[in-house]
Parts: sequence; structure tokens; C-alpha cells
Amino acid sequence: MPTVEELYRNYGILADATEQVGQHKDAYQVILDGVKGGTKEKRLAAQFIPKFFKHFPELADSAINAQLDLCEDEDVSIRRQAIKELPQFATGENLPRVADILTQLLQTDDSAEFNLVNNALLSIFKMDAKGTLGGLFSQILQGEDIVRERAIKFLSTKLKTLPDEVLTKEVEELILTESKKVLEDVTGEEFVLFMKILSGLKSLQTVSGRQQLVELVAEQADLEQTFNPSDPDCVDRLLQCTRQAVPLFSKNVHSTRFVTYFCEQVLPNLGTLTTPVEGLDIQLEVLKLLAEMSSFCGDMEKLETNLRKLFDKLLEYMPLPPEEAENGENAGNEEPKLQFSYVECLLYSFHQLGRKLPDFLTAKLNAEKLKDFKIRLQYFARGLQVYIRQLRLALQGKTDLSFSFSLISPNSIDLFHIPPSYKSTVTLSWKPVQKVEIGQKRASEDTTSGSPPKKSSAGPKRDARQIYNPPSGKYSSNLGNFNYGERFRLGTSSMRDKAKIVLY
Repeated sequence: MPTVEELYRNYGILADATEQVGQHKDAYQVILDGVKGGTKEKRLAAQFIPKFFKHFPELADSAINAQLDLCEDEDVSIRRQAIKELPQFATGENLPRVADILTQLLQTDDSAEFNLVNNALLSIFKMDAKGTLGGLFSQILQGEDIVRERAIKFLSTKLKTLPDEVLTKEVEELILTESKKVLEDVTGEEFVLFMKILSGLKSLQTVSGRQQLVELVAEQADLEQTFNPSDPDCVDRLLQCTRQAVPLFSKNVHSTRFVTYFCEQVLPNLGTLTTPVEGLDIQLEVLKLLAEMSSFCGDMEKLETNLRKLFDKLLEYMPLPPEEAENGENAGNEEPKLQFSYVECLLYSFHQLGRKLPDFLTAKLNAEKLKDFKIRLQYFARGLQVYIRQLRLALQGKTDLSFSFSLISPNSIDLFHIPPSYKSTVTLSWKPVQKVEIGQKRASEDTTSGSPPKKSSAGPKRDARQIYNPPSGKYSSNLGNFNYGERFRLGTSSMRDKAKIVLY
């Protein structure tokens, strides 16, 4: 094996040869043999091999293999030097192989090495995006779990940093094509990351692109199959997929297929749903997703049937008033529990779909059933008013604080009208709302269902906000089911402690 002096001497021969460097194959071979030497020889080889690589195409395989040996050396300084120089080997047909090697090197636990690998991948990405993607997706589809995981995360975090001239339409089409292959077998976390990748592609920002993504999510959700409420994985998959679909819906990209599936398959089994996520109110999660999707539902084949299912489910959570005894007191031992969150979601969904069949309550229901519904609606509205009064009392004198509580009132969606009206614009309680101080009238919101209202500069700063503990009482005994300002998280629910109070 060559010594340090021999490596320097052969480096000099190649450097002085200028135009005739390719004629000194023996000198380059000596440098390649340097990878078999000691620490000093390896460090020199790591620098010299890539410098003259392009002049010896017949030794390309030997040179790449020699550099790869150095990338796996026990000495961290040698590994880092070798990795840093790898992009110089990414020429022509060698680039996909170099991308493949770099992708495998993502498994390193050394932070400095990991950053070098990321930088090297980005470097060759700018040389040839398609070739680099070939190496990345090769490892995602066939590599070890740790390599697959880190390659996916690389794509999800680094693609958005690349300039437009790198991420051309053809490159984005390749990403979509390869992603579809991966999505045939992914975990929930991987699916979310790929949706993040695909949603960020410029070519999929159009209506047709968004529709394509919705169809991709629907395929993952397995909407053609019968829903199994007792299978936690089946339930979790549907929820995760639906969460990814919701941001894609708009007035031009309809949620009809998902809403139909929820009404036909999920609502009838709402009480028997199981979830692998500890502490998650799975029923509320489902109802919130349904409410968000209902704003963007298009023409529905079985609209009346699905409205009836929604209506029946709504009645389950809207109890009749308790019977009164002769002395005017309640005949029963306790007041019915009012589940505000469940009713908000169901009432909103019913209101959105009811717009498409406005005579449902008058022409499709018999008079007795409509009368029963209005009694329940009035009782629930009174219960809500009681709760709001309790809330006002609890917050009295606390104008320096801002809390999160809002709920759709039955009054606010005009179902008491004769005939019932569906013209009101309503914002769901967990959606962004305008800020108002306690005791002030709520500013009018110029918004439509599914669109966030305009932000106001009024209200205290975010840092001053605290979490509100609801008052006790007969109408708030079941408020554990109401998650204030809750936002969706994959597989879990979280509380939002910085919002404002909205009183309807």
C-alpha cells in the first residue's frame, strides 16, 4: 500500500499532466490504493480520488467503491471528508448510484455527518433532480426501515427549499408517480408526510390537482370497503385520511364522497367506535370532521336518506325536557345531560346539508316528528342560555383575560323559523374567530361556512391568555366532552389555550 510520500508524488504527476492526465492511469491507481493505508493515507485518498475521478471513466466503479469504503471508515474525520466529496462523483449515469449511497448514509447518528449527507443530497439534487429522486425512492421502496424513514423526512423537509428551476413540472410528476408506489404500503405517519410532500407541489395547487389528491386520500381510506367500527386500525386509518382530505376541500373540490361514507357507514356505528389512541373522544373527532366536510359537499345521490340519518343521530343528543310534577318540580331525579359539542357538530352538518333539501323538515317529516324536534331544540337552546349566564358570572371582572369557548346556538341557524331557514352563516367553535372583549357585542363576521373570518386587532395579547375551567351546574355536568378550542392532531387531541370567548 502506498505511503504518504507516494500519494503526494502521484498526485503531483496527475496535477502536472494537465490535458494528458488521463494517460496516467497507474498514478491514479496508486491513489485508489491509498484507502488501504493508515489514517493519514486515507485522508489524502479521500481528497485526491474525487479530484481526478472524471478523467478515468474506466476506473469509475473502483473509484466510487474506494470512496464508499472511506465513507464507512471507523475514523469519523475520514468519513466526513469522504462524504463531503461524494457529489464530485455524481456525473452522468453515476449520479443515481451516488444518490442511493447518500440516502443510505442518512442512517448515521452523527449530527455533523448527517448534515453533510443532507447538504450533499441537496447539491446533487440541483445537478439532476430526477436522478437524485431515483436514488431516494429506490431506498424508500427497498431500503432498511431507518433509511426509509429518514429519506421520507428528507423529502418532506427539503423539497420546499429547492428553487423552481429544480422542481420543474416533469420532476413533480416523477415525485407523484413514485409517491403513489410508496403509498401502496405505508404507515399512518408516512402517509401524513407524503401528503405534506404532495400538497406542496406547484402542479397540484390547481383544482384538478387538489381533486387528484382527494382521490388519492379516498383510495387510502378504503371508502369502497364496508366500515368496521370494532377494528381500531380501520377507524384510525379513516380518521387520519379524512384529516388529510379536509384542507383540500373547497367550493370546487367537493367532499361528497367522504360525507356520504360518514353518513352511511360511520354515523350508524358512532357509539361502537374503537380507537388505539388513549384518551381520544373518538365520537367527537368523527363528528367534527363530518361538520368540517359538510360545508363543501356537492350534489349527493342519497341526500334525503343521509339527512334523515343525521337528523336521527341529532335527536339522540337532544333530549326532551324532563316531565314536571304537580308541584312544578322535575319528576325525575336529575336533569338530562346536554352534550354541547356533539350537538354543535351534528346541527352544523344538518344545517349545511339541509340547504340542499330545504323542505326536509316540513315535507319529509310528519307534523308530530317536527313538533318533537322543535321541543327538543327549544329545550337545548334554553340549556345553552343557562350555561352562557353561568359563564358570564364566572368571568365577571376578568376582562383582562381571554378564554376559549364558542358554540353554535340553535337560534343562530334559524331552524325555529317557519318554514326553517338555512341562510345563516355560522363559524364552528374550533375555527378561528374574531376577537371581542367580554361585555362587548360581537363584531359582525364577513365569512362563509368553511372560510375563516377576518382577523381583528382587538383583544389582549396571546401571552396573556389562560385556560378556562368551566363552572359546575346541571347544564355543565357533561362538559368534559367539550374540548375548548381543540385542534386536530394525528392520532391525538390537544387543547388550545389561547383563544377568545364568543357568546351567541
